[in-house]
Amino acid sequence: MEIVNLELGQDSYPIYIGSGLIQTADLVTSHIKGNRALIVTNETVAPLYQEQLENSLCGINVDVVVLPDGERFKTLETLTLIFDALLQNNHNRQTTIIALGGGVVGDMAGFAAASYQRGVDFIQVPTTLLSQVDSSVGGKTAVNHPLGKNMIGAFYQPQCVLIDTNTLATLPARELSAGLAEVIKHGALGDREYFDWLELNIEGLLAMDAQCIAQTVKRSCEIKAEIVGQDEKEQGIRALLNFGHTFGHAIENGLGYGEWLHGEAVGAGMVMAADLSVRLGMCDREGALKLRDLIAKAGLPIAPPPGLVNQFTELMGRDKKVSDSGLRLVLLEALGKAKLVDNVDDVMLQQTISGSDRLLS
Repeated sequence: MEIVNLELGQDSYPIYIGSGLIQTADLVTSHIKGNRALIVTNETVAPLYQEQLENSLCGINVDVVVLPDGERFKTLETLTLIFDALLQNNHNRQTTIIALGGGVVGDMAGFAAASYQRGVDFIQVPTTLLSQVDSSVGGKTAVNHPLGKNMIGAFYQPQCVLIDTNTLATLPARELSAGLAEVIKHGALGDREYFDWLELNIEGLLAMDAQCIAQTVKRSCEIKAEIVGQDEKEQGIRALLNFGHTFGHAIENGLGYGEWLHGEAVGAGMVMAADLSVRLGMCDREGALKLRDLIAKAGLPIAPPPGLVNQFTELMGRDKKVSDSGLRLVLLEALGKAKLVDNVDDVMLQQTISGSDRLLS
């Protein structure tokens, strides 16, 4: 087992990474202060891992709520199902909510924990690559709104993150590729050496080579923990973790949540951000092409759906990174180095959106 620590003063916590950790009884229970817990999972994950997790919670009175599976259910209406389970089973402030599933489950369970009786403990047990390398770490919790992704939520840190890499054995190929989008993002925005390693090992990752997967999960968690430790509430450097996301969220919102997976939208979004970076003279074309090629090798889209072109600017205007001064984008200064940019040239932005005079073809 590997341990990555996220240092946030009194809110610091460990990220445990290893195989078979769900069945390690004292690993979870050591982070539960009371004797009650609510497992929040979904209809896909529950038959696979719910019983294993329940069996490891020795001495804890456990209730379970099983949510429908999919991004389209990441709503206030579905969130209410968690509150219903907590209230109907008389959970008090000493309870712990345990998120067992991917990013949607983790985001909703975390937001429920932040809100229930003004805050109860929660633990992340992520079961997808995307949630293991990204969404379970850092305390971002939220639900979607029809007008914008993740617009209703809170920063709320878990007691720990328990990453059992064995759960990836049941992950469909499409979900694996979606998780690789966030992995590639970490290298592209801040670690060129890691990006180069990913280039050399992409086939092993797609083949679910255990050593490649373990190394990737650990390094991505280290990168995210280091950034979040400097900027928990996203007032500065943490915004760099949104590389590709402003474009990506516009795709998800425009298509309807769930049509493209989050990682698929981020993959195309990173290519768009790289294209714009080249147009603005910030990043060399060679580096941007390397990024596009790795995203393609990971089995991800490298362009947005053509039908969204006319809506794109409006959809991007609903992004959380919009400030009083306008749209803010994370762009590349070089492969392995990102920068937050305000007031991007609108003509060049529209060229990137429309795909006219493609620079990365």
